[in-house]
Amino acid sequence: MGDVTYVRKACAYITRGSSELLVFEGPGHDGLQIPKGTLEPGESPQEALFREVREESGLGTLNGTQHLTTDVWTRREEPPKRYVWHFFHATVYEPRDRWTHTVTDGGGEHGSEFEFRWVQPATAGEFALDLDEYVDLLPVAAGAEPASSASD
Repeated sequence: MGDVTYVRKACAYITRGSSELLVFEGPGHDGLQIPKGTLEPGESPQEALFREVREESGLGTLNGTQHLTTDVWTRREEPPKRYVWHFFHATVYEPRDRWTHTVTDGGGEHGSEFEFRWVQPATAGEFALDLDEYVDLLPVAAGAEPASSASD
């Protein structure tokens, strides 16, 4: 087995209100996605998070950013490649329920259109690339469960 290649990624679970998670559908993968991307040389995971969110969604302001977890996923066994995923939660005030954002950063996704919307985490289903793996760590995931009613 050769040297292992590690690719560092930042992922954003962005919520608004008490029960909505920002997702998008875009080119390259089937299924719902969240803003995410590869860290650039010298960039911290949190810096990459802010850059990727701005590039992919057009959102410029995140509130209450919190690191949730870091995990290493095997991308392939030979030659060995691992993804180091840094998952963050942030909140945002965003009045739009849906919007399309065109990436204009000049990078590999330049010109791509991402269609954003808000979903209930508990009913969203599976995400592309298994990026729903840590949705249950979000406060909105717990808040999306049906409330139990008291009986008389």
